[in-house]
Amino acid sequence: MPSPSLPLPAPAERIEPVTGWGRTAPTAARVIRPRSYEEAAAAVRACGARGSIARGLGRAYGDAAQNAGGAVLDMTGLSRVRSVDAEAGLVVCEAGVSLHRLMEVLLPLGLFVPVTPGTRYVTVGGAIGADIHGKNHHVSGSFGRHVRSFELLTADGTVRTVPRGTGLFDATTGGMGLTGVILSATVELLPVETSWMSVDTERATDLDDLMARLTEGDDAHRYSVAWIDLLARGAATGRAVLTRGDHAPRAALTRRALRDPLGFRPGRLPAAPAYVPESLLSRPAVGLFNELWYRRAPRRRTGELQRLSAFFHPLDGVPHWNRVYGRGGFVQYQFVVGHGQEETLRRVVRRIARRGCPSFLAVLKRFGAADPGWLSFPVPGWTLALDIPAGLSGLGAFLDELDEEVVGAGGRVYLAKDSRLRPDALRAMYPRLPDFRALRAELDPRGVFTSDLARRLSL
Repeated sequence: MPSPSLPLPAPAERIEPVTGWGRTAPTAARVIRPRSYEEAAAAVRACGARGSIARGLGRAYGDAAQNAGGAVLDMTGLSRVRSVDAEAGLVVCEAGVSLHRLMEVLLPLGLFVPVTPGTRYVTVGGAIGADIHGKNHHVSGSFGRHVRSFELLTADGTVRTVPRGTGLFDATTGGMGLTGVILSATVELLPVETSWMSVDTERATDLDDLMARLTEGDDAHRYSVAWIDLLARGAATGRAVLTRGDHAPRAALTRRALRDPLGFRPGRLPAAPAYVPESLLSRPAVGLFNELWYRRAPRRRTGELQRLSAFFHPLDGVPHWNRVYGRGGFVQYQFVVGHGQEETLRRVVRRIARRGCPSFLAVLKRFGAADPGWLSFPVPGWTLALDIPAGLSGLGAFLDELDEEVVGAGGRVYLAKDSRLRPDALRAMYPRLPDFRALRAELDPRGVFTSDLARRLSL
């Protein structure tokens, strides 16, 4: 039920440039940093004709957390962990808490976040708004499946407690912040004995070999992901390095690791340079990197102990790694097609290889059961994600062609990573879009919550 309207203190604000992690389309907005629920409510009520959108740590790749000429609510000031029930495996926290901070708090208690993407520098609010997924979707689903309830600031300035299983819950998980501002959440956690992973690594010779290995072996592991070489052609098309893991029990640790079995000390490397020569982003240079990466991987290795940060978030050790694609930024393209559409996946991989897209960050995973969020991305099947320099000649038209392949296979593109999808393609990809729009119109008739993504796609 809605709570009474909140009073209206004035939060701090200033005009700032805002961009996504891909750095492709910066815009300027009034960035407001609320430090309380009351300040968040005041910001929403005073957002003006261009509306407002909540923003966390800025790891959406495209324009989902941008609002040109309007208000952007930086929610990282609301970052308290309110309570942890270790016995029940529950945490209650504000939406601006990062997964990194949760790991710092929870791991010493033998608890871990239920789902983590490729970075731990995302907020809980962002994790719900994008309904993030990780290497364990085939086992655990996406983040929203583990949220019991959340508090949502709606367009009229009231705060609603939204339980799992309601229409508003399902519209908000994956709703990209367009139903309101998530203020806090109650999240179910995963018990673990250590902060280490037991990891199996193997090489796949081509795409068919990779899909067979994923199909046959994924159910034996909680986490599974494959780095795929999208520049390899011919008989090697789709060759990959497959990595699978499980939380290591205490009995598997070395004597040294047992001194602090639940310690969380992620490493850190020097920041990526502000300028990267274009020659390093060329097809020959990236092709050489991919060749070396594939060859250095073991043909088969089992039971290797790795720290959590090395297994889940290797790029987090390189601050500002998004600079490596140069001044023009990059596009991350992620799509999913269902089981039975393997030929579409093969065709897309072949097209990318023929096009020579210089991508050294490309991964393939299997998704499990679909999640209830109306705009949630995962459906059972195959998901491929790749980074591409935004300045690549003809990239827009090429990705439009891939969209047609995806739509024809009944698949979809991930909105949290999108920066260029066409509205007509969106309608074909998300069948619950009319329900989402209807609920938004009822809940927010004045369009208080909006974003560059929402305007671009007519969400």
